Order: sequence, then C-alpha cells, then structure tokens
Amino acid sequence: MDLVTAIYRTTATFPKDELFGITSQVRRAAVSIPSNIAEGQGRLSEKEFRFFLGQARGSLMEVETQLQIAENLGYLQKEHTNKLLETCAEAGRILNGLLTSVSKQAGV
Repeated sequence: MDLVTAIYRTTATFPKDELFGITSQVRRAAVSIPSNIAEGQGRLSEKEFRFFLGQARGSLMEVETQLQIAENLGYLQKEHTNKLLETCAEAGRILNGLLTSVSKQAGV
C-alpha cells in the first residue's frame, strides 16, 4: 500500500499529456499489487491464492519497468527512481516470502 501511495504522489508530477499514458499505466499496475493479494487471500484454496500472488508479482515487475521508462523520459530523477525501486524490492521480498509460506502450507 505504501508503494501505491508513493506512485500516486510521484506521478502527480508527470506531464499532464502523460495522464492517459505512463501515469495511468504505472498507477494501475501499482494498485493491482495489493488488490491481487487481497483477492487471492479471499479465495478458497491455496492454489488460487498462489495464482493471485503470481499476478501481484507480475504487476510489481511492470511497475519497476515503468519507473525506469519514466526516468529515461526525464520524468524522474535517478535518485527518486532508485528510492521507488527499493520500495519495489521490499514489496517483492514480502511477496516472495508470502508465496513461499503459502506453497509450504499447500505442500508444493
């Protein structure tokens, strides 16, 4: 959730002509991360939960890529990109730990 907040605050400074471009894309991908975790948690099986955790991890990779694109376009300073990417890395570690835990419970 902290990543989503940081992404929204960061993209508020992007050019207005990017509102329906990278701004919208990175925001949707960021929101998708906790949304998929929540949806997976609400499912009835560990297999479904693992699927949604995988979806969340894919969305996290999208965010990382889009942040690098935004930096390349000059919308972000390298230092800010690195800070956001570290937040992404932390979210990734949490996701991987959760995925490992759920997989162990399911005997996978």
